[in-house]
Amino acid sequence: MSEEIINKVANSGLITLNLEDYYQEGERCFFDMKNHLFEELILKEKDFRAFVKMHDWSQYQNQYVAIGCTADAIIPIWAYMLVCNALAPFATKVVQGDLSQLESILFEEAIAKLNVHEFEDERIIIKGCSNKPVPEHAYICLTQKLSGLVKSIMFGEACSNVPIYKKK
Repeated sequence: MSEEIINKVANSGLITLNLEDYYQEGERCFFDMKNHLFEELILKEKDFRAFVKMHDWSQYQNQYVAIGCTADAIIPIWAYMLVCNALAPFATKVVQGDLSQLESILFEEAIAKLNVHEFEDERIIIKGCSNKPVPEHAYICLTQKLSGLVKSIMFGEACSNVPIYKKK
């Protein structure tokens, strides 16, 4: 005689939030200002403006673009602004920084749109493993958004979690 298998996790009232569900699909790329500096050190305004005018920006269509500089050079903010302006008609999103910062910003925006009131006084597990790149910053943003609103926050899986927050 076999006993019915009961899913205790499903009956526990725990809500699992998987941050990879908030991953914004799309190609990411890094636009390196270094490649457009004189001797990878100096930005010459006239030459740079000519480059911005002549460059085929359509190649960044529907991409998430991070603008940065891998050379040890001082880039004036207006140069980033010119590149951003040129990318605006094509890119889905443009940020100043590296690809890691881009990913953090994308997750931060997605979490900001999250209606957390549906989780009020609930027990939440923020899933720790994912198949998509989830920056550590995203876990911080989600924790900050949920703290004080939910009954508890745990990290990991239902079978093995780390308590993070408990409402007093």
